[in-house]
Amino acid sequence: MEKFLRYLQIEKNYSDHTILNYRLDLEGFAKFLGQVSIENTDYLLLRKYLAVLKEKSLGSRSTARHLSSLRSFFRFLVREGHIKANPILSLSSPKLDKHLPSFMTEEEVLRLIQATITKDEMGLRDKAVLETFYSTGIRISELTGLSLDDIDLIGSVIKVMGKGKKERMVPIGDQAIIAIRQYLDRRKKKSDALFLNKNGKRITPRGIRNIVKKYLRLAGIKPGVSPHTLRHSFATHLLNRGADLRSVQELLGHANLSTTQIYTHLTTEKLKSVYDKAHPRA
Repeated sequence: MEKFLRYLQIEKNYSDHTILNYRLDLEGFAKFLGQVSIENTDYLLLRKYLAVLKEKSLGSRSTARHLSSLRSFFRFLVREGHIKANPILSLSSPKLDKHLPSFMTEEEVLRLIQATITKDEMGLRDKAVLETFYSTGIRISELTGLSLDDIDLIGSVIKVMGKGKKERMVPIGDQAIIAIRQYLDRRKKKSDALFLNKNGKRITPRGIRNIVKKYLRLAGIKPGVSPHTLRHSFATHLLNRGADLRSVQELLGHANLSTTQIYTHLTTEKLKSVYDKAHPRA
């Protein structure tokens, strides 16, 4: 297992968070195996493990992730010659429920940003965080990982370290740049990090969630909205205003276009507009 995890880290360049999930999944499987060796693992034993996961009332996505970890592990074992046949090939993953991601309207995003109180450093930081989040559509982990060297305020682009430690360049809008400049001009503590908490340390994902939660409440926006909703809103609003799917995929940092395609289900305003213009009986 340790050899496999090193392979993921060094050769596949997976993030520490992803490797930790693989470790937890494999340790759970090892506990299930007990005294049974990995060489003696067969299809029936894997079916029993799948039944154990279901007994734990895991959702279909969590179960599918466990099986995905095992699939990668067994492929590695076959490739390295530790086992001759792959017992998991004929095991199918549970069917995943398709949930459309929630998103905010353009008016709601505006209300959220306008709810910030920019009289002090922390208020200016909060506005800069929200503006940057919505302007770029980056992940919360990518936002907290931003350093001063990653942002080009003149060229209006930021360098983002995405999943699998893949770098990409993302445009950033004028309003976000103005908010960042105002925050940096007022910031007292020196640091390489772009966004700091009240103690002068790099802000954490939890800190970002608290910021979003605070201003959602102040703006009186529907409950159930998360920081990730701003990313969904970013993608949906771009598509509604005519951006092509391939460009949105690049901006979001999705490896596969199929991941981005879920947003096409959300662009109802765009579809209604086309329908109204094109249908003779609309």
